[in-house]
Amino acid sequence: MAGGVGSRFWPLSTPEYPKQFIDILGCGRTLIQLTVDRFKGICPMNNFWVVTNAKYVDIVKQQLPDIPAEHILAEPAARNTAPCIAWACWNIKKENPTANVVVTPADAVVMNPEEFRRVIKHSLAFTENNEAIVTIGIKPSRPETGYGYVEAGEAMNSVINRVKAFKEKPDLETAEQYLKAGNNLWNAGIFVWNIGTITECITKYKPNIAADMDKIAVTGDVAGVFPQCKRFL
Repeated sequence: MAGGVGSRFWPLSTPEYPKQFIDILGCGRTLIQLTVDRFKGICPMNNFWVVTNAKYVDIVKQQLPDIPAEHILAEPAARNTAPCIAWACWNIKKENPTANVVVTPADAVVMNPEEFRRVIKHSLAFTENNEAIVTIGIKPSRPETGYGYVEAGEAMNSVINRVKAFKEKPDLETAEQYLKAGNNLWNAGIFVWNIGTITECITKYKPNIAADMDKIAVTGDVAGVFPQCKRFL
């Protein structure tokens, strides 16, 4: 997902050139390039898809020249997470109706890519054989009030737990309680699922978005349908 304008990082990040396309870490790679890098050994380049605003398509092509041009989906209007994910997944399903999918923001910073790959591999193995949606949690190092949290429940295996609750950004006192409890993780906003599971869930719980995606699939009228999509999942 690479369509955001990065307003919280202004003035370094601007609507014309947002943070996902900037070398913020000073390592010679932009955030979107680092996102692709950390999936090496997991996902071949021809299996990557990028959903971005139409005005950023040329930047994506310049920074990620090995991704197939037809896998760069240009949003004609900003509609946030749900339509972005749905549009990508409907397109992926056309190419591979049994695909296993990781959804990640293009601007995530991961300081331990080896551990990240380990977790993603376990998640993909789980969703390949289960009708499940996996969300990635990060063990908190401080009582952070700027992130949402995931409360972990019973263990499914050595890596994956059931989600007991999703929690919005807390105040400091609540965040300290989350940290003390030990089973609350920062919500990374990274999801893993198989294509059948997610398209069925969207169809069941957000039938209006599913209907819009079906219409786009039949007519190809992205510009006409996308502005009507609901903004939130």
